[in-house]
Amino acid sequence: MEDNRQPLLPPSQNQVHDHLESLPATVISSSTFNPDSDDIPPINGVRDFFREFNRESKKLWFLAGPAIFTSICQYSLGAVTQIFAGQVGTLDLAAVSIENSVIAGFSFGLLLGMGSALETLCGQAFGAGQLDMLGIYMQRSWVILCGTGVVLSFFYIFAQQILYGIGQTADISKAAGIFAIYMIPQLFAYAMNFPISKFLQSQSKIMVMAGITMAVLIFHTVFSWLLMLKLGWGLVGAALVLNVSWWIIVLAKLGYIVSGTCGRAWTGFSWKAFHSLWSFMKLSLASAVMLCLEVWYFMALILFAGYLKNAEVSVDGLSICMNILGWTIMISLGMNAAISVRVSNELGGGHPRTANDSEVQALVVQLTPLLASCIVINNIQPVLSGVAIGAGWQAVVAYVNIACYYIVGVPLGLLFGYYFDWGVEGIWSGMLIGTIIQTGVLFTMIYRTNWNREASIAEDRIRKWGGESTNPQDKENKVATT
Repeated sequence: MEDNRQPLLPPSQNQVHDHLESLPATVISSSTFNPDSDDIPPINGVRDFFREFNRESKKLWFLAGPAIFTSICQYSLGAVTQIFAGQVGTLDLAAVSIENSVIAGFSFGLLLGMGSALETLCGQAFGAGQLDMLGIYMQRSWVILCGTGVVLSFFYIFAQQILYGIGQTADISKAAGIFAIYMIPQLFAYAMNFPISKFLQSQSKIMVMAGITMAVLIFHTVFSWLLMLKLGWGLVGAALVLNVSWWIIVLAKLGYIVSGTCGRAWTGFSWKAFHSLWSFMKLSLASAVMLCLEVWYFMALILFAGYLKNAEVSVDGLSICMNILGWTIMISLGMNAAISVRVSNELGGGHPRTANDSEVQALVVQLTPLLASCIVINNIQPVLSGVAIGAGWQAVVAYVNIACYYIVGVPLGLLFGYYFDWGVEGIWSGMLIGTIIQTGVLFTMIYRTNWNREASIAEDRIRKWGGESTNPQDKENKVATT
């Protein structure tokens, strides 16, 4: 144990719990875990259900409202850049779309996934009153994600060769490769921002993130117009503004944290951040596999469109639809963040995104029915994923994503798009089928979950990562710092 802290349970109980965790969920009855006295009372009727539904909805929307706004503003940074790139030229839009969806998308998915380990750890530690561990977890995640960023930077440096090697046209590969090199600073902003966001989310400090991202979005929009269109800097201006915008977000959030507003959750930089890095790395990778498989799924859609006839039009039309879809998904991702916070807190506490090209515009119209279907499905799936993250099921959901997305969805998309010659519509249709199947599997998993058992597992997870025993005074301190 870190800091010579005592486990939450005595050895005999640890042994019993290890045995319980190895048993199937159906074997463990609700009597195995004794809920905290602050947990909701048993629901014995319709009136009880609606009372607790109303109470939990208020808590959820208190988090989801600003989280949705934050997600929309943050996503809009890249979308605004693509909109102005479309005004510069078709090739510029294709270059930004490929870099944003493939190069940055690959890194974004990996780093976001690794950072999401904090949604489980910080959320459950906060729920258990172990505030002093939150800052340590965040710093530990910085070390791992920045190290990963150094490795990923080679992906940016050799982006032109990589894109051309996997079949993209020479013009698109060259333009996107140059733009990717310009965007390396954004990579490390990702590495810093994701842990900070999870750290603040776990404490329900989401309003400050909403304010910061709104101010940065206004700055980003004004200066993107000024540099890209008014001054004619093109992609150089796009990269400059996008990098600066992301780093303003990071520095503003960090300034908020070190100002003393987080109480015991931030006590300063510590060498403890370098302890247990390999164990933390394994947990981060499990989280990364789950989330980056989802992000890379849409990256593959843009990539496959680049292999079709008239690649620039295909990529541009699809990227516009992806931005529209992305804006709608931000609503459900905001709910994802809120739900993962609520689930992890309760378990930890023992409470179970337009170009002026007619061909591009025509393709967008043609893709509208698929866009509408995708909006519906992708506003349900992130909510279910939020429950999975909050409960710490990242490794299990990773296998579900591999099967549904890459064994079913991608092959069907390639079959429809190339063999049957349905083009972009075929690729998107096949991959949408994979998403529908994944959503159904997640729903079934959640429906069949024994939540008393999950609360017991959460207690064991907190103990493993250096938590102290949970007591009423811890919870009083937790409330006092929020």
